[in-house]
Amino acid sequence: MSYKQLIAGQRYQIEAYLREGFSYREIGKRLNVSHSTISREIRRNRLRDCHYLPEVAQAKAVKRQCQAAKYGIPEMTMIFVEFGLNQKWSPEQIAGVGKIIGYPVSHEWIYRYVQRDKLRGGKLHKQLRQSRRKYRKGNRVKRMIIPNRVGIEHRPSIVDEKKRFGDWEVDTVLGQQGTGAIVSLVERKSKLYLIRKVPAKSAAEVSQAMVGMLWRYRRHVRTITADNGSEFCEHEWVAEKLKTDIYFANPYSSWERGLNENFNGLLRQYIRKGTDLRTVTDKQIADVERALNARPRKCLGFKQPAVVFEELRRTA
Repeated sequence: MSYKQLIAGQRYQIEAYLREGFSYREIGKRLNVSHSTISREIRRNRLRDCHYLPEVAQAKAVKRQCQAAKYGIPEMTMIFVEFGLNQKWSPEQIAGVGKIIGYPVSHEWIYRYVQRDKLRGGKLHKQLRQSRRKYRKGNRVKRMIIPNRVGIEHRPSIVDEKKRFGDWEVDTVLGQQGTGAIVSLVERKSKLYLIRKVPAKSAAEVSQAMVGMLWRYRRHVRTITADNGSEFCEHEWVAEKLKTDIYFANPYSSWERGLNENFNGLLRQYIRKGTDLRTVTDKQIADVERALNARPRKCLGFKQPAVVFEELRRTA
């Protein structure tokens, strides 16, 4: 996406068009810029009473340019950084992509920039992933014994290398008690992440969801690794349907499914812990899945998981 820097004269035109009731998209067409440029311009420069004054906007723009020069970062790079943060990309992802497309900046600088913005009352810090709470001993719940469970120690060693296409991890993410759960699957090589909402964290619902999510990719399902939750008790039915092998991590060893745990943490940026999942639509779930698979990943050379997955599918 390209950005255009507005000049003072255009800001006066924006004010006039706003007074006439034009939409951001129409204003963008008239000024030959993206409607997102107009939206960003008004959002960043309007006053507390929501009025947009061109002279105030120009003064703020000049101030930002001075700040950019002070910190040695071009304004266009700062705009790209804010774009990435608003897409919920991590500072490392923003820095990696920035280097590729010509907006070089270190992830350390981005963290400092976010901190300065927070001290000035800004909200960029809210786009960063929240730190996780540490797991407390004594809160462990006794696990159900899973019938015919095959432990991770029997899983082919090649899966550990994350170099083979078709090895998946599965987990469930809970909402507010009694409002359902989200089944999540991630492919270890491409990092493709799939999510689906289920009305209950039951073995029947979860197993049906797993088969439904992976059915179109069933040719590319070699193994699935799960934790020891009772929701995976029907693993043999899933394995039969998908013609795959399912293995179980050791109890309380989340690092053995670390990729899935990591993505579930990213999911919490969109669907907070304790959310009533009955209020979350299937479209919202699909939008979150699409956004996470469009995030550039450092381990993929800052490519997007969705792109890498399709490349691997074509060559598999």
